Amino acid sequence: MPHLALYTFGVLKTPLADPGPLTREFYDIGEAVYRKIGRHPGYLGHAEPAERGRGVFFEADWGDWGEFAVPTWYTKGRTAETTALATTLSLWTGLRPAFDAVYTGLHREALNRRYDWFERTGHPAHVFWWVPEGVTPTWQDGVSRLEHLGEHDSAPHAFTFHRPFAPNATPLRGEGSVPG
Repeated sequence: MPHLALYTFGVLKTPLADPGPLTREFYDIGEAVYRKIGRHPGYLGHAEPAERGRGVFFEADWGDWGEFAVPTWYTKGRTAETTALATTLSLWTGLRPAFDAVYTGLHREALNRRYDWFERTGHPAHVFWWVPEGVTPTWQDGVSRLEHLGEHDSAPHAFTFHRPFAPNATPLRGEGSVPG
């Protein structure tokens, strides 16, 4: 049975190393959200560096999730002191569990605050695609699919909650689809 890959990407208003209150709030809620989502039904796992370090993305060892990559339109810093991005790469059993995790509880509260922390870039902030069971998506997979989504809109190759596709590439509409 295929699994659902989810890549998210946002450009922060301030670098992750910024000691200001908004950055601290973002870290605090982010850590709590990860703990909560990690226990959500349908959640299978997410990319984590082998050794944790705040703001360290580009030099980290991500194991099976591959070398870290960002969309071509990201132009801010790439060091621990200057990186201004928030990104995730995760695996789910399906759309409904991912939808429920994203749009309820603590994560929903964080989404309501997103414009306090994130710039409005005009680019998609998330993308889904199906992967065969046992396959780990890579950061480059997520980037290429997010960029594809931005250029071509939802398709079986790269889609959103609002225009989802089933593993067999058929559009999901009506019963069984995710509300949007």
